[in-house]
Amino acid sequence: MAVQEETGEKLVATNRKARHEYAVLETYEAGIVLTGTEVKSLRQGNANLVDGYGMIKEGELWLEGMHISPYSHGSYSNVDPLRRRKLLVHTKELRKLVSRLQEKGITLVPLKVYFTHGIAKLLLGVCKGKKEYDKRQDIAKRDAERSIRRHLAR
Repeated sequence: MAVQEETGEKLVATNRKARHEYAVLETYEAGIVLTGTEVKSLRQGNANLVDGYGMIKEGELWLEGMHISPYSHGSYSNVDPLRRRKLLVHTKELRKLVSRLQEKGITLVPLKVYFTHGIAKLLLGVCKGKKEYDKRQDIAKRDAERSIRRHLAR
């Protein structure tokens, strides 16, 4: 687990694949409704965001597919690792998200999970899927920047 001292955040997990597969248009910070053993498991760094996605159901924001491993010292209080989790955002933000999700090709992707002042938060991205040629362009651009930095360092 990496710690970011300047903002007081304690990073738990990131979805590195998301920025490769999707173009992130906007980001929102959301609280996550968790059980006690899920929080303890998150503090140990046991989370996987790769297959996760956000959805709006019955006027509420939910996170589907995020895997939080069962807490090692938990017993009957451990819950299903892939259960649907409620996300907490302001009503104004929820209305914006509802309107954005009605656009074609827009999806909600979890980007990272972290603790801020002891509270678990999720950075949620409003994303549009990239085409194969967009991915290749990004890779070529990254390689070019890397070679420029290498030449400037000499």
